[in-house]
Amino acid sequence: MRHARYGRYRGGPDPLAPPVDLREALADIGEQVMSGTSPRRAIREMLRRGMRGTAGLDELRRRASRRRRELLDRGNLSGTLEEARKLLDEAVLEERKALAHALDDDARFQEMQLAELPPSTAKAVEELGGYPWRSVEAREKYEQIKDLLGRELLDQRFAGMKQALENATDEDRARVEDMLQALSELLDAHNRGEDTTGLFEKFMAEFGDFFPEGPASVDELIDSLAARAAAAQRLRNSLSEDQRAELDALARQAFGSPGVAEQLARLDEQLQAARPGAGWTGDEDFGGSEGMGLGEGTSAIQEIGDLDALSEALSQQYAGATMDDVDLDELARLLGDDAAVDARTLTELERALHEQGLVDRGPDGDLRLSPAAMRKLGQAALRDVARSLSSRTGGRDTHRAGAAGEPTGAARPWQFGDTEPWDTTRTVVNAVLRTAGTGSGPPVRLSVDDVEVVETEQRTRAAVALLVDISFSMVMDGRWVPMKRTALALEHLVRTRFRGDHLQIIAFGRHARTMTVPELAGLDEIFEQGTNLHHGLLLAGRHVRRYPDAQPVVLVVTDGEPTAHLQPGGDAFFDYPPHPVTLAHTVEELDALGRLGAQVTFFRLGEDPGLGRFVDTMARRVSGRVVAPDADGLGAAVVGDYLRARRRRR
Repeated sequence: MRHARYGRYRGGPDPLAPPVDLREALADIGEQVMSGTSPRRAIREMLRRGMRGTAGLDELRRRASRRRRELLDRGNLSGTLEEARKLLDEAVLEERKALAHALDDDARFQEMQLAELPPSTAKAVEELGGYPWRSVEAREKYEQIKDLLGRELLDQRFAGMKQALENATDEDRARVEDMLQALSELLDAHNRGEDTTGLFEKFMAEFGDFFPEGPASVDELIDSLAARAAAAQRLRNSLSEDQRAELDALARQAFGSPGVAEQLARLDEQLQAARPGAGWTGDEDFGGSEGMGLGEGTSAIQEIGDLDALSEALSQQYAGATMDDVDLDELARLLGDDAAVDARTLTELERALHEQGLVDRGPDGDLRLSPAAMRKLGQAALRDVARSLSSRTGGRDTHRAGAAGEPTGAARPWQFGDTEPWDTTRTVVNAVLRTAGTGSGPPVRLSVDDVEVVETEQRTRAAVALLVDISFSMVMDGRWVPMKRTALALEHLVRTRFRGDHLQIIAFGRHARTMTVPELAGLDEIFEQGTNLHHGLLLAGRHVRRYPDAQPVVLVVTDGEPTAHLQPGGDAFFDYPPHPVTLAHTVEELDALGRLGAQVTFFRLGEDPGLGRFVDTMARRVSGRVVAPDADGLGAAVVGDYLRARRRRR
């Protein structure tokens, strides 16, 4: 251990990291779904915005865009031309110094030659091809131009060649030409459809050191080369017409002959034939002050192309897009490890939503929140309601399955506030299992986590009808989501704590209809006028009559007076202000519920005085109650009234 070294873990997902917490993600998605967003879009929006402590896709795309701009602003593409011109000027200056000390006529003639050199760097280099240099330093500078051009051209297609061939010998250059020739033969065979396995292995055995990325097949080799060559072509497209002409002329001087340039041109043709979709078109607008060489500029353009592809994957805007499309290794390379960690968290969130059954596909093939997700949302809604009730009344969240009831035969973990008797057997077994194998031995010590309590079932049952207004005013006044969360909380309470009760959710707008919690949660915003309480009370009456041995409880959530009623043919009659016939039909159905002994509570939302007068009158007719909560307190008011009704029955 003396020589142990520590560093950032780079082996994929952190094996010690805790599993992703879906509660915040599900709450966010559920809120959007209840606001009228589809589950698919809600998941996309959650991934786009990110979570607490985790950057979203929008932020990652901003970082990619910022990195792209940095590359464009860092330099320009004239670096090779500038460096070649600088070497040429230095060579000419050194030669003039040598000629100034010579007294022969040839020296004067050579001075005239230098003075008449064309302004074009490429043409000047070409004219000096046979020039008899007198200065050793000048000759070396001139030869450096050819060497620079050769290394730059190779560096465009094979990253790192510029540095690898610095101070290269003639044997090194000859080996490069042999590699290019062998590569051309390999690509020709591949493009003809021949089996190139043996040829590829032979090529890599001889020239594998030119390819440090270690391609495992011809296709991997071609993918790598084509990506680089396409970036080199986009660099060429980004140059001005004069710059392209100058570089083409200079390329013929690479290593002192046009051979390398011709081989590379042939290589580009072969690669474009093999990978026509590698991105050979397009250009970039570099605006920096620092000149970049051909190899450096090609690397920058290749990185820009990689950033564009990454940004497209992060956008998730194409058909069938998932977070698995984002290459995390590529993301880490381009934007850093922190960005990859954030993207991995988002990927695991998306995957966990599916693997844990929180989203599934409906009969129409589209995504929807699963029953498991609805249970979790209901649990969260009830928890918020219980917290609100506790803060208002000094009470606490009750976890009783039934009060003064009989055991159901089931047990559950003890939670704060439970008063049911312990299930002693299960409690002791839990303690024994927890300590087994620890070597602690007897006696067994109990922990709070070991305790389980006996569930009881309520002796009296209730037939509960929750009527929720879905008219357009509920949407316009911001009561749409609180209404849905109220239904979620009440449904979860009945299903988990009062299993003997029968809950029916009835939504009423222009018409009324019964709905399940998932249907209500996914209900789109309705911009239709009409508050058909008459139809809603009619359906409520049918529900409570199905359970003659249960106590009827009717809870009505509304923000407007009745403006519609159901006609004999099934059509809805609408009028505003409320028509006397509409009011008469509504009162008739309410009286019918009163005769059934229903406990009726109206939850009046808003400050409409007409609604206030109406619900007060209606409540008095059936000895009911009126509660006027704000939107945020609606859930606590409804659940609290339901619990009050149960206490009255006991």
